[in-house]
Amino acid sequence: MTGDWPQVELTDVERFRALAAGVPGAAVTERVLAAPPDRVKELLTDLDAFATIHADLVSATLLEQDGDHVVVLARGRRGQRARLEGQFRSGWCWLQSRFLIIGMAVSAEPGGGTRVALTGGIRVPGRAAIVPLRVRLESTKTLDRLEQMLRA
Repeated sequence: MTGDWPQVELTDVERFRALAAGVPGAAVTERVLAAPPDRVKELLTDLDAFATIHADLVSATLLEQDGDHVVVLARGRRGQRARLEGQFRSGWCWLQSRFLIIGMAVSAEPGGGTRVALTGGIRVPGRAAIVPLRVRLESTKTLDRLEQMLRA
């Protein structure tokens, strides 16, 4: 009987939107970049570039990895540190610590270019929620930095 069920293939960005929709306060910011998906994915899976692109990060250091499950130590511009844990692979990132969530997805656009979706922010301890202050502003800054790096 299950053979008659419709099937849908989702892009990483569509899957990301669905995941973020379940997190109160998470605002997804998207942009289509005039760069091939492989170049964008390559840049975003390099932790040094990842830290440079993200507006509030100074560094991101890989502590542990088991497949696409990672533990990353992130350092912020104001001296704060976070031990982030989650999935990090080409075109997909969902990392969270006790006080922080960082999420990103990349998909090819049908007409050319690459769609990048971001969310993140300060996490409400004990809940899957983000304090909604400055989420879109920080994501927009991050996308601006990514676009500049791709032009260089």
